[in-house]
Amino acid sequence: MNGIPPLGQAIPLGFQHVVVAIVSTVSPALIVAGSANFGRPVEDQILLVQMSLVMTAVAILLQLFPIVRGFGSGLPVIMGISFILPTLMIARFDFATMMGAQIVGGIAGMIFAVFLKPIRKLFPPLVTGTVVMTIGMSMYPIAIRNMAGGYTDTFSTWKPWVVALFTLLIVIICDNWGKGLVKLGAVLWGMICGYILAVVMGLVDFSNIGTAGWFAIAPPMHFGIKFDATACISMAILFVANSLQTIGDLSSLTMGGFDRMPSDRELQGGIMAQSAGAVVGALFGCMPTCSYSECVGIVTVTKVVNKVVFAIAAIALLACGVVPKFAAILTTIPECVLGGAIVSVFAVITMTGVRMVTGAGKFTMRKSTIVGLSVAVSIGITQVAGCLDGLPAVIETVFGSFAPVAAALIAIPLNLLLPKSEEDLEDERQQAAQKAAQEAALQGSKE
Repeated sequence: MNGIPPLGQAIPLGFQHVVVAIVSTVSPALIVAGSANFGRPVEDQILLVQMSLVMTAVAILLQLFPIVRGFGSGLPVIMGISFILPTLMIARFDFATMMGAQIVGGIAGMIFAVFLKPIRKLFPPLVTGTVVMTIGMSMYPIAIRNMAGGYTDTFSTWKPWVVALFTLLIVIICDNWGKGLVKLGAVLWGMICGYILAVVMGLVDFSNIGTAGWFAIAPPMHFGIKFDATACISMAILFVANSLQTIGDLSSLTMGGFDRMPSDRELQGGIMAQSAGAVVGALFGCMPTCSYSECVGIVTVTKVVNKVVFAIAAIALLACGVVPKFAAILTTIPECVLGGAIVSVFAVITMTGVRMVTGAGKFTMRKSTIVGLSVAVSIGITQVAGCLDGLPAVIETVFGSFAPVAAALIAIPLNLLLPKSEEDLEDERQQAAQKAAQEAALQGSKE
């Protein structure tokens, strides 16, 4: 992990992670920039994409090389921009309000890291999977709106749908019939092909590229910061869910790359760096980061865990982030291309939650009740505008703001209160035995 490999090997291995991660890294920024709630000039849209790339690079380096004890996992993990902010922002908040909520969420994430052991009991895979599933499902309207033309379109032409479906078709072909880098970069190749078709159909505007500079960085407080109770509560809950995803990814990383489970110190350091980075990043308009499961999958396949490889990927992303010309090119991607590509990403997020739920032992009636009711009520409330108007304002604030928040607040008490059958108890005993065996194996490897 700490050796110095030949650059001829390290550079292509590092760029493999860049190819896989860059689309998911810039997609949240492009979604936010194109939303009605952003309401800023083109220069700020370009700057938002830049800062997303910069924050991603910084987050990777903090995880690789912890500067301060307790901040950083010390593990080779690729970070990227999370989708939790654009989905919540587009629902009802402006960008400055989301930056304020991000600060509160980052603090909540750091508190979660400090009290990791006792708090984790409230978020077993059943609850976490339900939240992750709801996150993916709540994103579907965003993808469909983009496929139909975006937030500034009147849906009056068929062209966006042709481009979006063509983009999605390429993603499906690469993902299911491709091999190696073709399969790993399926979303990227789909966007490239869709972009070319969009150019042919006259849907791409290149005018912003010529006016963009060659070097720029966002000054502190450029995007502003405001605080809203609803946004802060929602973001705090989502940051905890985001931290649980990081725990899962770091566990997959160490099992796939090192044949062991991560230590508590590695998990706490990873979540602490991720959360603290979000607090500082909010001052510069940087959206929160999360670990990227796709890149964890690459490690599992290649077994390459060398830090130099991951540092090369971070430096490449950083170089792209400080160059407005590159960000300006990315902002020319039509929303229909973006929608056709990210609908598959959102589907993967949903199915990740499904796997977490179904992988937590036998799927009993108790588990079906917890998952089914949490998803049904949370999604249903957000789909019926004004359905909570007759109830106290605090209920609308907490349950009506964002579906995954309501799903978490429903799933946690149900998981604590519903009686467990003998099958549920047996599943818990098996999981406890597996955890004990893994901890014993880790202790033996250290000795």
